[in-house]
Amino acid sequence: MLMGDRTRLLYLITEDWYFWSHRVDLARAARNAGYDVIVATRVTDHGDRIQGEGFQLEPLELVRRSRNLFREVAAIVELVRLYRRVKPDVVHHVALKPILYGSLAAWLTRVPAVINAFAGLGYTFMDERNRLLRWCMKTALKMVLGFDHSVVLVQNRDDQDRLTGEGVVPISQTRVIAGSGIDVAMYPLQPQPSGIPVVVLPARMLWDKGVGEFVEAARRLKEKDVHARFILVGRRDEHNPAAIPEIRLNGWVKEGVVEWWGHREDMPVVYAAAMLVVLPSYREGLPKVLLEAAACGKALVATDVPGCREIVRDRFNGLLVSPRDPVALAAAIEELLSDQEAREVMGQRGRNRVIAEWSCPQITKQVLSLYDDLVKVSAIDRSHGYV
Repeated sequence: MLMGDRTRLLYLITEDWYFWSHRVDLARAARNAGYDVIVATRVTDHGDRIQGEGFQLEPLELVRRSRNLFREVAAIVELVRLYRRVKPDVVHHVALKPILYGSLAAWLTRVPAVINAFAGLGYTFMDERNRLLRWCMKTALKMVLGFDHSVVLVQNRDDQDRLTGEGVVPISQTRVIAGSGIDVAMYPLQPQPSGIPVVVLPARMLWDKGVGEFVEAARRLKEKDVHARFILVGRRDEHNPAAIPEIRLNGWVKEGVVEWWGHREDMPVVYAAAMLVVLPSYREGLPKVLLEAAACGKALVATDVPGCREIVRDRFNGLLVSPRDPVALAAAIEELLSDQEAREVMGQRGRNRVIAEWSCPQITKQVLSLYDDLVKVSAIDRSHGYV
């Protein structure tokens, strides 16, 4: 880091719970490296925790699913005012709306360095039916990602290839860093549980997480008298357009095909109870739940899609199946439930991979290095009068 005043680093994330679950370790590392950390987010559950870390909390009214034009314009104005007041040296935007609105605000307020981090390409890029929406989104992204002093951060090569291949951003302006890291001490190796097998899908309750396919796979296995409990763990996330209606979730529970435990703060306890962890998602950035489960030594079943296949190697630390295919998903679950030795071997391999490739110190070192590089470049530009 450069000498002089402490560098101001601002994270812009729509939800405080997402910051806490996916970026707090990185923010702690930045704070410990000498950055003044500011968190701008919609505060619902974790405001006290964020402030308890010594971070400056800036509550926002930004809502992910809003389609009200006046509210959206007001959100951009709110960010412009925030950036002018806080005067960050680096802003780290996470996910689509913060990238769009935050980049515009950063450009208007001449923020020296901008990181636009995709947590996966998400609903808009996956919905092939709405071509107009996709074209509008790509056009808007191409404009804001093209601003000076900005870097696009993605979590896997597939997303990098998609963004660069479709002309959204030049490859020279992108970096691939695999997620936000895992504190392996928080997710210790767990023994195989006894009793009725527990199969867990840990995710937000969204259609594109493959929840519907998981329920159908559970239904098929129960019809075959496979004795197991099938558990959904996660919040609904009502601001996401792919959110599953609560009445549907409760209907599945009433039917007896799955249990829904809702949001859990004690995920290591959940993984300890699981014989198998499943994520049949349609597309991911780098799913933290698979890293957590692998760190706990759990065999995995996931879909052969970007993000999931970076973590799961087929028949090495789990099984990969085609997306949107409940028959293949049921077969993979049944295969691993019937083979304890395979689960144990896969689980140990998975933990070894997490330690070698995705531990917090390795990932945070890469991101902090990116912060420092951007700060140095922006300081050189300012000294030459370029900004």
